[in-house]
Amino acid sequence: MTARIYQQPKNAMQSGKARTDTWVLEFEQSEARKPDPLMGWTGSGDTQAQVRLNFPSLDAARAYADKYGIAARVHATPPKSLKIQAYADNFR
Repeated sequence: MTARIYQQPKNAMQSGKARTDTWVLEFEQSEARKPDPLMGWTGSGDTQAQVRLNFPSLDAARAYADKYGIAARVHATPPKSLKIQAYADNFR
């Protein structure tokens, strides 16, 4: 059972930065998804892929993974870059 740990990204639909300081542990899928013959929806029998755990810090997420013997990979948070631009630049 493998998992990935990453920091929650900022919501693209809002300007606020709520919950961006939390870390998430998600399990990776262990079996492929297959389409349902009747409805055409995709699904699988893997229930671990539905589990998503939130932690206040990276250390807490790693400690949880170590405690329960979960092989976890940590995805680094990309650096935040701001594009400073004035409103007047739209009319040049």
